[in-house]
Amino acid sequence: MNDNLKQKLQSLPEMPGSYQMLDAFGNIIYVGKAKNLKNRVRSYFVGSHDQKTQALVSNVVDFTYIVTKTETEAFLLELSLIKEHSPRYNIMLMDDKSYPYIEITNETHPKLQITRRPRKNMKNLFGPYPDASSARETMELLNRIFPLRKCQQMPKKVCLYYHIGQCLGPCEFPVSQTEYAEIIRKIRSFLSGNNSEVRSEVLAKMEQFSTNLEFEKALEMKQILDSIDKTAKKQQIIFKDMLDRDVFSFDTYDQYMVITILFMRNGKITFSENKIFTITDDVYENFLSYVAMFYQKNPIPNEVVLPDGFDTSVLEEMLLNRIIVPKRGAKKNLLDIAHENAHIHLQNNLDSYLKKNAKTIQSVRALEEAISLQGIHRIEAFDNSNTYGSHPVSAMVVFTDGLPDRKQYRKYIVKSVVGADDYHTMQEVMYRRYQRMLMDNSIRPDLIVMDGGIQQVHAAKEILSSLYLDIPVVGLKKNEFHKTSALVGLDEQEIELDTHSPLFFFLSKIQEEVHRFAITFHRSRQSSASFSSVLDAIPGIGRATKQKMLLKFKTIEAIKSASDEEMKSCGLTKPMVVNLKIALQMKVDEINE
Repeated sequence: MNDNLKQKLQSLPEMPGSYQMLDAFGNIIYVGKAKNLKNRVRSYFVGSHDQKTQALVSNVVDFTYIVTKTETEAFLLELSLIKEHSPRYNIMLMDDKSYPYIEITNETHPKLQITRRPRKNMKNLFGPYPDASSARETMELLNRIFPLRKCQQMPKKVCLYYHIGQCLGPCEFPVSQTEYAEIIRKIRSFLSGNNSEVRSEVLAKMEQFSTNLEFEKALEMKQILDSIDKTAKKQQIIFKDMLDRDVFSFDTYDQYMVITILFMRNGKITFSENKIFTITDDVYENFLSYVAMFYQKNPIPNEVVLPDGFDTSVLEEMLLNRIIVPKRGAKKNLLDIAHENAHIHLQNNLDSYLKKNAKTIQSVRALEEAISLQGIHRIEAFDNSNTYGSHPVSAMVVFTDGLPDRKQYRKYIVKSVVGADDYHTMQEVMYRRYQRMLMDNSIRPDLIVMDGGIQQVHAAKEILSSLYLDIPVVGLKKNEFHKTSALVGLDEQEIELDTHSPLFFFLSKIQEEVHRFAITFHRSRQSSASFSSVLDAIPGIGRATKQKMLLKFKTIEAIKSASDEEMKSCGLTKPMVVNLKIALQMKVDEINE
């Protein structure tokens, strides 16, 4: 331990707060919270530690801290800093998965839709569902039974759904809010497990169609009945109070943790989820952090059931005092089921988890060996995209510990370069990226990968030098098939790659990911620009109207499917609409040629 650390440890206050561990580059590599900062931070630097904590401490060169009034405030600050900085030793516990929900939109003419971004104030929200296919299957059944509108944008005239009885046709015919309220009541009842009313209505329709010899319609009703029965069989009533609950438990082995969640909706277990993580520091701290992070992205149910044995007070306010810690009875049995699931998942999946991690880490270690650079954790890769110099863009992707870190990806619209000039395009983007890094004091990469050869490497190094930054840069040289063939090392010498090695597959994955991200952004920009150019060709469309059209429709495809009324709502007259349709068809023909 250096003298600076010893002095700082002595001066730590005995107050609650959040502490941030720093590496040799000043990057935040771990964020924690403490009831007593002095005792907690000192504990890292005295005595012996297990493997997971020792791995953290060996990389700590300095620390900072922020004092708070209460431990709860320290906990909330910790979560905020983890979200902002994605520290290396916290990020392993973070879960990027978002669950799908079915929502009845709050509109004059509501519709059903799937959302992965539920808001706390959503009233007609149902879920979560284990995956998108389960949510879609349920929504398709609801859409066949309940005649809410299906279109994203209201058309001028009724469509097929109206004629087959699956829409009330609000685009042409008035529908009262009372009628919508009754449909929503039935949907809520159905999704709460009370399907007898809907089942009786569908059965009556089936019998009526059969009596009228309308056998195709009768068969459709029979299929809907089968789907209703299939949905009912998936759920088993356990609690008669019909409340929503999430039940959390965990099991650990060495530095690995499995967290299991049982999702109970309306008194029924709908599905369960198991997550396996590599953890750092205290098991209970990691578990509480996971639960807190989970509810930053998901609605809080009526009850959050947690195991006994640790202090949950820091979560109480955040989870609206809905935490239950049962010690006996049916809810304790649920916890036991969750714990048993966690134990089984850990036994059955730890080997495959370790092999997957080992393969990823093996690739990163192979890269470190190939270029003689240790401690690669964050890689930033860049690529440009344009069409004969038009609509130039660039993109950056981030790999953390060998895995894509999509929240860190960035897109750049090239501003200062005209034409197909990769060298100066890359210089502009590199300057913007790393000047921003310096201004924000954000995390710096351990390695920069240029999707190109020696010229791209030179472009990057010149900009880094002008910013007085010493960040290692390598390049990916491509062959005539635009595939990675060699690595341009730190000394600018080419390193031949074995096309069957883990390193080759890892670098190819980086190259493919940054190319995909860049070209997708470029095509989006190109489509918007094509739409804009079509609007410029229509007489009478001024700047304000053009802006309205671009904001509303964004692409040619969207405006092609729009109704005349939707176009007129942006200020277009009937002759303008006719001219626009002609121009769009000419644009489509031009593209097809």
